This record gives sequence, C-alpha cells and structure tokens, in this order.
Amino acid sequence: MLVRDAMTRRAETIGPDETLQAAARAMKQLDVGTLVVCGEGGAIGILTDRDIVVRSIAEGRDPAEADVRSAMTPQVIDCCEDDELEGAATRMAGGAVRRLVVLDASRKLVGMLSVDDVALHSPTLAGEIVEHVRAPERPIVRGPWPWWESPDSR
Repeated sequence: MLVRDAMTRRAETIGPDETLQAAARAMKQLDVGTLVVCGEGGAIGILTDRDIVVRSIAEGRDPAEADVRSAMTPQVIDCCEDDELEGAATRMAGGAVRRLVVLDASRKLVGMLSVDDVALHSPTLAGEIVEHVRAPERPIVRGPWPWWESPDSR
C-alpha cells in the first residue's frame, strides 16, 4: 500500500511569523491539531496544539505576541506520496514522531500522514510506531528484516 492511499490530503499551513493566537484560531476554525509551518523554502516546522500549550503558555508567554517560530518543532520529517506505507512508518518510528509531511514528486506539500491514518489500514503497524515513539531507545522487533533495523545491527 502506498502513502497516497492512507494519507490525509489536507495539510494546513501557517507562516513562522504569525502569532500563536492566530495559529490557535486557525486550528479551531479548521478543526485540526497540527499546522505545517512554511517559509520561503517550503516546510520549516510543525506546530501542534500541544506545542502552543507546553512551549508557550506554560512558559508564561503571551500567545497574542509570541510567534509560531518560538513554539514550533523545527524538525520536519517527510515522505513521498508514492512511498510504501511501511517505509513511511519506518520514518515515523525512526524520528519518534506521530505524523509526517507528505510531498509529491516535485516536493510540493500534498498532505499529512499520521499514526491514525496508518491505524486505519494497519493497526499492528500503527501500534509499533506508537510503541517506539513512547520508548525510542527500545528497538522494534519485527520481521521480515529489515523493517527498523537488521538483526546484525542490534
């Protein structure tokens, strides 16, 4: 199965200089918990509703003044819509993330792939991702090799 068959075709974006309040309003209006932060060169970060709370509000910052850049996760892990779903799951587990930015062949943002999307098609695979995200130091044991790591590298 390909990523395109499981992904969410909607990927909402926001600029890094927008306020966290604007981001929260967009999340509410769009009914999403994640925004892709885009700059001139494409995706530069991910902002979740949890990021706003933990990295800003809990630190006493004013969401009306703090910018998206101050709370976003600057690590963007992506995959291609033509990738195999299992390969994308490997990237999620490897990066200890619950969602990937999905790009087309020309590197244009076309969607998001979340653990929830994977679960609709493979609950076992989604469970393995979540298990590894919760404890990234623990290797995933799955056959046939390679999925996460080869038996020789353990």
